[in-house]
Amino acid sequence: MNRRLLSGFLFCAVSLFAGCFREGEPLLFFCGSAVRVPMDEIIARYEKDTGRRISVTYGGSGTLLSQMEMARRGDLYLAGSPDYIIKGEKKKLLVPGTERKVAYLVPAIIVPRGNPAGIRAIEDLARPGVRVGMGNPETVCLGLYGTEILDRAGLLEKVLGGTVVVFAKSCEDTAMLAVLRKVDAILGWDVFASWNPAEVEWIRLDPRRIPRISYVAMALPVFAHDARVSREFMDYVAGQEGKRILSAWGYCADENAARAHAPAAKIGGEYALPANYRAILGAAR
Repeated sequence: MNRRLLSGFLFCAVSLFAGCFREGEPLLFFCGSAVRVPMDEIIARYEKDTGRRISVTYGGSGTLLSQMEMARRGDLYLAGSPDYIIKGEKKKLLVPGTERKVAYLVPAIIVPRGNPAGIRAIEDLARPGVRVGMGNPETVCLGLYGTEILDRAGLLEKVLGGTVVVFAKSCEDTAMLAVLRKVDAILGWDVFASWNPAEVEWIRLDPRRIPRISYVAMALPVFAHDARVSREFMDYVAGQEGKRILSAWGYCADENAARAHAPAAKIGGEYALPANYRAILGAAR
């Protein structure tokens, strides 16, 4: 038998066998916190519509991938960018070819309401005295995109090695830095403004400064105990009801809407931290 066919047969057989013994247990969902606000609503609606239960853990996409790898369990995985879907497939934690695009995310500068530091452009993040917050580039997809933007703008050493004062452990924690006025600005996603409209403002980046637009993606872990049910939930999130809820929270549900913010930007792909990343951080200490 062809090795690929045999591998697929064994995976399906194990999933079916395990599913028989775990009937009624909640699906274990490792979910990047870039979509926490609408996902809470989507999960509640799904559970009401289907009677099934979802046990969700939110966090940075890279951190969650590591947690899933250590636990050797998980029925669903969602990343805030395809970078971590690619990493998961390379580490043989995700079933290749199961990626589902859920929504699109546009990088933006988010500042506390009133913009006390007068931030208007990416260059302002390098001003002496400005306090900048980012997601940790090693574990948070948002941090990767922020680093890529600074790298492309030639500001990596001035910002990453100078004005960045906090590396947050997830998208949600990064957003809260601006809400709580812990920093003057964060490199975030555009949707952060819809999470806390009374506390923060969205400063649009010059489209030429955005090298990549991200898309939120789901994929099937190799540990899924019932692949059919996992796929059903993925279809629900990426389907009409999921998109309705995501759109209501300001997420771009289709590519054209996302491209309106940065027409020349690449969508998806992978970014590797520069070779001098550690040296830049070390010089800042």
